[in-house]
Amino acid sequence: MSNDSYLKIALETAKKAGNEILGYYKNGDFTAEMKADESPVTSADIAANNTIIDCLKTLTPDIPIISEETSAAELAQRKNWSKYWLLDPIDGTGEFILGSGDFAVNIALVENHWPTIGVIHAPDHKLTYFAQRGSGAFKENTHSAKQIQVNPFQASKPVKVAISRRQELGLMGQYLKDSYQYEYVALGSCSLKNCLIAEGGADCYLRIGPTGEWDTGASQCILEEAGGRILSSNFEALSYNQRDSLMNPDFVSLGDQAFPWRDIIIPHVATRKI
Repeated sequence: MSNDSYLKIALETAKKAGNEILGYYKNGDFTAEMKADESPVTSADIAANNTIIDCLKTLTPDIPIISEETSAAELAQRKNWSKYWLLDPIDGTGEFILGSGDFAVNIALVENHWPTIGVIHAPDHKLTYFAQRGSGAFKENTHSAKQIQVNPFQASKPVKVAISRRQELGLMGQYLKDSYQYEYVALGSCSLKNCLIAEGGADCYLRIGPTGEWDTGASQCILEEAGGRILSSNFEALSYNQRDSLMNPDFVSLGDQAFPWRDIIIPHVATRKI
C-alpha cells in the first residue's frame, strides 16, 4: 500500500472519530475521570479510541498501533517495528471538558522511528491539518484545502509565542531571553498549537510539562513539512519508539528555520523522569 493510501485512511479515520466525539461534546453526554498520571480521560476518548483502532485494524491489519488510551507493548517488542500508527483519540481532553472547542484527533504513521504522515482533525473548529513527508503540509476547512507554511521571521516585530489558555506567563518568562518583545497567542491542545505555527500564526511554542509521543507525532510531520521543527528543550531531536517510556521531554516547536532560537530561548534541563 502506498503512503497516499495511508494518508487517505488516516484522514477518513480521524474524521469518523471526530464525528463521534462531536456527538458527546454537543450533548454534554460524557463521563470524566482522572487516570493514574493525573490526566483526564472521558468516555468520548475511549469511544474515539475504539473507533480509530477498529478502522485501522480493518484497513491496515499488519500495522501495529500505539495509542495514549491503550497499553503499549514492551520496548523489546516494539523497537523493531519498521512502521506503526501512533494516535491520540482526543488531544486536549481538558479543553473538551471545559467546552473551548480546542481539541483534536491525532493520527500519525511512524516509519523507522520518525513520523511520515500526520493528520490533526479539530471537529468543533471544522478544520483538518495534514501532511505527508516530502509532499507539503495542508489545512482543510469545509470548503477547500490549501498548502500552509511557517511565517518568515521578522526581527522588527514581536515574537509570537503560542501558549495554553491557562498558561502561567511567569513560568514561560523563565525560558525566554529579554532580547526581543513577545506577543502571546492562547490556544488549547498541544497539536493545535504546533499547527498554528505551521500555518504562520505563531513563531514558537514552549511545552513545559508532560506530553506523550502521541501528542507530537502527527503535528511534528505537519510542522516539518511547513518548514518548522520540534526540538527537546535542550535543542536535541525528539525520539519515537526508542525508549521504555513513551513520554516526551519538555520541548520547543519552532517556525522559520531562520528563527534565532539560541538568542531567544534559554536551554532547559528537564528534571522529569521519562
